[in-house]
Amino acid sequence: MLVTVNFLKVTSFMPDLITWTYPIAGRGKLRAVGRILGGAALACVLVGPMRVVAAPLLRCQIDQGGTTRMLEFAPVTEPYLVKALDINGRFRFKAVVIGDAQHVDYIKLYSYSQTRRQPVLLHVAKYMAPVALRQAPFDALTGYQYLYSPQLEREMQYGCALIEVGP
Repeated sequence: MLVTVNFLKVTSFMPDLITWTYPIAGRGKLRAVGRILGGAALACVLVGPMRVVAAPLLRCQIDQGGTTRMLEFAPVTEPYLVKALDINGRFRFKAVVIGDAQHVDYIKLYSYSQTRRQPVLLHVAKYMAPVALRQAPFDALTGYQYLYSPQLEREMQYGCALIEVGP
C-alpha cells in the first residue's frame, strides 16, 4: 500500500506542489498512516503558513434556439490562439481571458453571426481588470446580453461571470 500526501506551498507568487509518497506494508497500516499525516502536518508548520490559491475562471451561460450551454474559459497569455466556438451552427462565441492563475488583466468577448460564407462580427465587449468573485450569479460580469443575427431574426443570449475556483 502506498500513501501519498500532497500540499501546496506558495512563496512570492510561485505555487509549488509538494508530494510525498510512503510505502506501507504489514500490520499497523492505520497507525502508519496516522504517523505520515502527523508528519505532514508538522512539515506544514515548519515550512510556514500556506495560502490556498484560487484561480480565476470565466463561466458563461449561452442560450440559443432553446438550448442552454455552460462554457468555461481559463486565462491565457496569447489571445490569438483562442478559437471561436460554434453555437448551434448559427452563431459563434469567443471569450479571450488574458492573465494568469492569480490575476486577470482583461476579458474580451466576441459574438459572431454564422453566414454561409463566413462569420460576421456582431458584438465585442471588453472588461478591464475584472475582479473574480467567490460566489456570483451567472451574469455578474456582463449582465444578460441579447444578440440578433441579420438573417431570419435569430437570437442568442449570454451572461458571464468571473469566478474563483479553489483547488
